[in-house]
This record gives sequence, C-alpha cells and structure tokens, in this order.
Amino acid sequence: MRPDVIDLREFYGTRLGQVARKFVRYRIRQLWPDLSGLDLLALGYPTPYLRQFQGEARRVVAFMPAQQGVHRWPLRDRNQVALADEMELPLPDASVDRVLLVHGLENTEQVGPLFREIWRVLASGGRLLVVVPNRRGIWARMERTPFGQGHPYSPGQLSRLLRDNLFLPGERISALYVPPLRSHMLLRTAGAWEKLGHRLGNTFAGVLLMEADKQIYAVPTMKIRRRRPISVPLPAPASGAVGLIGAKQHESFYHGRVPTKDPANTKSQMVEEFQCMATAWDLV
Repeated sequence: MRPDVIDLREFYGTRLGQVARKFVRYRIRQLWPDLSGLDLLALGYPTPYLRQFQGEARRVVAFMPAQQGVHRWPLRDRNQVALADEMELPLPDASVDRVLLVHGLENTEQVGPLFREIWRVLASGGRLLVVVPNRRGIWARMERTPFGQGHPYSPGQLSRLLRDNLFLPGERISALYVPPLRSHMLLRTAGAWEKLGHRLGNTFAGVLLMEADKQIYAVPTMKIRRRRPISVPLPAPASGAVGLIGAKQHESFYHGRVPTKDPANTKSQMVEEFQCMATAWDLV
C-alpha cells in the first residue's frame, strides 16, 4: 500500500523529514552535479529533491501516481507536477535525459511495467537514479517514515532488478545513518552520524541510491497503448484559501479529483494548466 501524499508532505515538514531531505539531496547532487541543458523527469514523490535542479535543468516535471495523490509544486511558480499513470506516462519516446525515482519503486506492484515505461521515455544515453530503502537499514524497519513503507532492497537485489529490466547499474552510494528517531539532541548530531557511517561502510545506511544507464542494444517487447490523460492540481482560490486550496476542496485536491460545483470553470482551468505543461514538453 502506497503512503498518502498528505502523509508524505507532513513527514517532510517535520525535523526528521528535513534531516532526511538534506542528506539524501546531498547524495543525489553527488551523482548528478550538473544537469544543465538536460530534461529531468521525476516519479513517485520526488518534490523535496527537485528545487536544486530548478533553473539548471532545461525542463523539470514530476508525475505522481493516482493511488498516492498529488499536490502542486512549486507553490509560488508555474505548476510542474501532474497526476499520471506511471505505467502509461504521457510523454513521447526518448523525450527525457534523466529520470529520478523516489518513493516509487518500493511502493509499486508493477515493477516490470514501470521500468519499461522509464526505459521508453529515456533518450539514448539517458540515466535513471533510483532511491530506495536499504533492506538492512534501521529506516526500513520503522513504519513512522516513508522509508519504512513498501518493499526495501539490498544492493544486490536492486542491481539484479535493474539488469533484468534493460538498465546497466552504475555508481551506488548510501545515506541516512542517523537513527529515525524524533529526538532533537540526536538529530543535531546527524552530520556526525553521516560521516561516521560512510567511514564504516554502507551496510546499515537507511537509503540506497543507484544510478543506471539505459541499455539500447536490446529492445523490450511492449504493447502500444493509448496514452491516458493526466490530471493537474488546481491553483488556490483568490480568497478564503486554506493551505494550498479551499478547505472544502482539500480531499479532492490531494487525490487528483477536481471539484464539480462549476464544471465549465473547472474544465477550463485544467485545460489551461495542462496546456502550459504540454507546450513545455512539445506535446501539443
């Protein structure tokens, strides 16, 4: 069962979530130091790790699965997130240079179809970066965090899975050695935990990060399917807003459903929002 988008958002708003974001984002940057001129697609729940690529990558867009829900990001700029079927991504073949998968692989039951779609949209020479809970780490055993949900992986399991799905595993690094406890004193020493953990080895890290290259000498067999439409979160009302949207619209917003009080306005808003995204990705 996937974590709900509300729970994910709340976790990253806590002190523990901020610590996790800091160290995982640092490791992502180690693997991808410069994405200038490249198109980045992010899947799962990747928004806590995307700000560093804004203004650097040529395009940044994120898709979140329907079972999880979606929220608008960034809050004060043009929306770059949409709700989409991760098995039928609304993008042309070979249209992106990098794919970041966070809180995605461990929570899906359709591993093969997910990887085939990622393979399809990646350009020749494209790279995938997977972030998953480490099977041996403490974080995978604590259900209070998103990294304690779903199916964790060992380095060997993740490597074999990538090879089986036409990706060549590359560099692997780890993060989150600090125990996932909410103690303020413990979290203040998180930096020391990270340094010590990397010196002792990656065995008990909370998170694995593995980069993989798209293999182009073997083409996966797949059915050609009609692309499904995507849904985008609506902007906040001009007045009476609570959080991202009005309080009465809260539930429908987070689960990719739009209010139906005024169908004409709702439809026009969605069309306008999607056209902005589609134009940026040459879909219309």
